[in-house]
Amino acid sequence: MINTYFQSPLGLVRITGDDNGVSAISCIDVTTDGQPAEILPGPVEQAVLQLQEYFAGDRKMFDFLINPAGTPFQQNVWRALLDVPFGTTLSYLALTRRMGDEKSIRAVAAANGKNPLWIVVPCHRIIGSDGSLTGYAGGLWRKQWLLEHEGSFRQMRLF
Repeated sequence: MINTYFQSPLGLVRITGDDNGVSAISCIDVTTDGQPAEILPGPVEQAVLQLQEYFAGDRKMFDFLINPAGTPFQQNVWRALLDVPFGTTLSYLALTRRMGDEKSIRAVAAANGKNPLWIVVPCHRIIGSDGSLTGYAGGLWRKQWLLEHEGSFRQMRLF
């Protein structure tokens, strides 16, 4: 696995992957001693380019190869997240209903929180049933920024 880094409006982005796909994308708050790899596997190089286009406002969908590790249930939730379009939001309850079992809302929320592919698998688009922001591993301020960047929320409050 190779790690590479680039600076984004939300902090330092770390992308991990190999020729089989990108396995993790995260934003880290601290600087790292790691240097970007000189030769990147194709999917990792595409991820860097496409995320930079996303932050510049020039991309709404991602099409590089992904390969996240997770349980079959988590993989199922992450596939469902891919169906939430750019510029829209969905509640946890609505997501579980789409998946066919609204009783699994806690398990779906937990799987959402374990999503290793920040932005690309759009867990930031999942909000509370009352329209409120709910937990986000990268911090609620990043979730708000992403939703505003995508035009989902223009008058959102964190509290």
